[in-house]
Parts: sequence; C-alpha cells; structure tokens
Amino acid sequence: MTETLPWPIQTVAEWMPLWKTTGFFLATFVLEDAAAFGAGLLLAAGAISWPAALISCWLGIWSGDTGLYLLARLGGRTWFAKSSWHRHAGPVARSKQWFARHGTLILVFSRCVPGARLPTYLAAGFLRLPLGRFLAVTGGAALLWTLFVLWLARVIGTPLLHVLKQYQTDTWFLLGGLAIAFGAVQLVRCPAFQKNLATRFARWRQWEFWPGWLFYPPVVFYCLWLAVKYRGLALPTLANPGIFSGGLVGESKFSTLKNLMETSPEFTAAASWLAARPDRDTRSLPASLTEETWPDQFAEPFILKPDIGQRGVGVKLIRTPAQAEAYFRQTDAPLLAQRYAPGPFEIGIFYYRFPDAAQGKIFSITEKIFPVITGDGHHTVRELIANDARARIIAEKYQQRFAARLAEILPAGETLKLVEAGNHAQGCIFRDGRHYLTPELEARIDEISRRLDGFFIGRYDLRFADEDDLRAGKNFQIIELNGAAAEATAIYDARNSVWSAYRTLFAQWNLVFAIGAENRRRGVPPTKVLAVWRAWRDYQRLAAHYPVAD
Repeated sequence: MTETLPWPIQTVAEWMPLWKTTGFFLATFVLEDAAAFGAGLLLAAGAISWPAALISCWLGIWSGDTGLYLLARLGGRTWFAKSSWHRHAGPVARSKQWFARHGTLILVFSRCVPGARLPTYLAAGFLRLPLGRFLAVTGGAALLWTLFVLWLARVIGTPLLHVLKQYQTDTWFLLGGLAIAFGAVQLVRCPAFQKNLATRFARWRQWEFWPGWLFYPPVVFYCLWLAVKYRGLALPTLANPGIFSGGLVGESKFSTLKNLMETSPEFTAAASWLAARPDRDTRSLPASLTEETWPDQFAEPFILKPDIGQRGVGVKLIRTPAQAEAYFRQTDAPLLAQRYAPGPFEIGIFYYRFPDAAQGKIFSITEKIFPVITGDGHHTVRELIANDARARIIAEKYQQRFAARLAEILPAGETLKLVEAGNHAQGCIFRDGRHYLTPELEARIDEISRRLDGFFIGRYDLRFADEDDLRAGKNFQIIELNGAAAEATAIYDARNSVWSAYRTLFAQWNLVFAIGAENRRRGVPPTKVLAVWRAWRDYQRLAAHYPVAD
C-alpha cells in the first residue's frame, strides 16, 4: 500500500509537471540553493521525478549565472567609462590578465561558496572572460552542484517527512517558520544589513539625532503647563512684539536683518530682499552683486536663502550665475541675497532681556563645527562619508547634498566641507561655546539688542575670524536673528545628556512665557491663533520647493 503523504506535500504532488518545473526554474532566481533543496524534498516524497527536478533547477541556476555575466559584460564597461573609476584602467587591464589565467579555478570555487558567486560572475563579465569558457565551466559546475544538493535533500528529506507526517495540521506553520528563519539568517549575515543596523542603533543611542516626534513631546507638555501657569497659550507670540508672531513661525528674516542693518550695520552681513516672482532671474539681484561679474562667476560669492525658513532649509552659497538661475527655477518664494561672511568660525548666541530690565543676558552660546571629510586618493565621497563614525549616522543628508559627487574619488589630502549652513538639522556639529562668553561680548550683544524695537529674546547666528576679537565684542558679522522659536542649540552637544537638554529647554521656554506675560501686562496684543496657523501652513507649502541646503 502506498504511504499517505502529509497534506502539504500531497497538495504539491497534484501540480502539473509543467508547474513543477517552471516553479523551481523561477525560484532559483530568488534563492537557488533553497529552490534545489526544496526540489530534493519533493524527490524524497516521490512528488517529482529526478529529470524534472534536475533539469529545472540546473537550467535556472545556469541561466542566472549567465545573466549576471552578460549584465556586467554588456553594461559594465559603459558604466566604467562614465564613472570616476575610468582613471584606474591600468589595474583593470592587469586584473583581466590575471582572471584569464585563473578564471576556471575561481569559477569552480565560487560555485561551492554561495557568498562568492555574485561578485565572481560580475567580475567575469566585466573583465571579458570568453563567453564559451564561462558557459562551459559554470554549466558543468552548476550541474554537479545541483546533483549534490538534490541528493543531500533527498537523504535528509526522508526522516524529515516522517516528522512532518506526525504534525500534519501544523505543517504549513512549521515550513513557514523554517523559511522565515532561513531568510532572517541570510539577512543578518549580509554585511550591508549589519552596517545599516549598526548605523541605526548609533542614531537611536545618540539622542541628538532622535526624530522630533520622539524628542519634543516633553517640551510640548511643559509648554502646556506654562500656558496654565501664565494663563495664556499665545504668550510666546508676545515675547518679541517687533517680530511677527514673536518669531514663533512665519516671520520675515529680512525684516529683522533690515532693522539690524539700520541700527548696527558694522555688525551685520548686508542682505537684500527678492520678491516672489515666477520669472525671477539674475537681473533680480542687487546691482552690488552683478555689476562686476565675470562671464562665468560673480565677483564675490553670496548667500541665497528663503525669507521665511527654519532649520537652515534652502541656504545655498552662490558663486556663479548658473547656480543662482538654478535656485530661481526651483522656487518662486521670497528670498534673501546676503553678503557671504566667510568666518570661518560661527557661533549661536541665545539672548534674553525682560522689558523692564536695565540689561539683558546671554543665556547660552553654541560653537558650530563644520564637518569635513579628507580624501585618500582611493575612496569615493560616498565611502568617506560611510567611514566617518558621525557622518554615516546622517549620511542621507550628506548624500542628498553631494549626489553628483558621490562616485568622485577625492585626491589624498583634499578636504570636502560637508555643510555650509550652521544648522544641526543640516549636519553641523554643535558644542557648548560658553568659553567664548566675556563681559565685553555680553555688553555688545545687549547693546545691539536694545537698539531693536520690540526684541527681547532669541538667538543670533554670527560669524567671525578671530576668537580674541569676538571675546572683545568686535569684528563679527550677524547673519541671522531668530525669535521665540529659536533654541539654545548648545543642548545638541553630544557630551550633554538628554536630561540636561530638557532642563535647558524648559528654562528657555519659561523665559519665553514669562517675557510674553510681561509684555501682555504692558498692553501688547497677542498674534491671533488663526494667523499663526496660516503662517505655519504657508511655510510648509513654500518649504516643499526649497532647494537642498549647502
């Protein structure tokens, strides 16, 4: 009497031979060894014949090998000629000669080592190993390998089927679990997966890279408590009566810079406002930027950035008319054209003053460090970013910024500045800059602030060339002033704990609400909630079309 098979195997046995052979042939393109092993199990169950199992698996494996070879042979050289790797034509020629001598042994060896097959067959195609030789060696190796896997699966399959027979109702769950476990093992063994997992772990371990939805809820709840304490949810809009919404959202950067240019021109990087226009071009730029241009570049670089923006979005250093034209094509939002302050150093100074106070205070100072990668003449920009312990955590930001240069190999010793905008969200490194604080610097910032009508709390971003001059309160350039929504960004110093960051933010927002409450007592009306909502909505619409920041 014929032994009754477990029901999943019995179901498979009812397939037409065409579906059996086609199914295993296609399965080899996904996981060739797993497909051959599965065919071997059906052999053990008597659900498929030896010729059907052998021919379908062998042809599938051989076809996959040949496809990889042809892909590299037909498209590899075209890609190589267009990439930065074409400068290595000499080593490629030597590799071709070496592969011609040892190719047969390498191909046979790679068949026995699953992880070596993909790079080996691609290399064979790229290095132009003769097609006849490749087909003969891989065809023979694939035939022997398929026979071995089928035999092994058939031997193991007989006792395995007896086990499955005892658990017929759970067979599909067991097979599914085995398949998932096999896939998980293969995934974990993948070097790219391991590297990506390590990067993601590092990102979660370092709180400064946490997403906003995870980091900010405690701050939101604290602000709600402050709204109850000071009896007013809209109080932050009163913190700076001279700025729209107090600097919470939707304020014009040019408006605050214009006040600074009028009251403290010697400390302010001059800027011009460019109206929103769909047909804007370089003729829209101030004459001071264009009157002495060369045919292919401006006399001096300058900054283009959105008039309404946050977190450094859309800030670009412009050197040529073509760069300006590209910026104008991407957005028709109001812009600022600002004289470039080379620095090279930049800090953020968070300042506050109560309306009735005789003197304001510096709450915190942030030192901004612009990360660079240094070429070695061997690795590409993408690889240099991936090899940097910090840069790889936010590699997506840098790769987006340098998309056109990722395959470029930097010469030994040459550096590439990864970010121009001094913003943490754009990849700048922040450190506590309290060591810059002196009575002279605090007095200078207070003097500048008191000249601004209706400004009481916010953050100055400024650049300077000499630390002693900065500490003496001279020879610096303010490039931006942000109001109530600005942060004391020294919290993002990686040496700080997340609890220290929350303490600082709680103290900062307590100041915002307290100053807003004082201005309310003085009769200043708040910005309407509907106006704030519209400003936020308009900013979201505009920001969707801002260029990638430098």
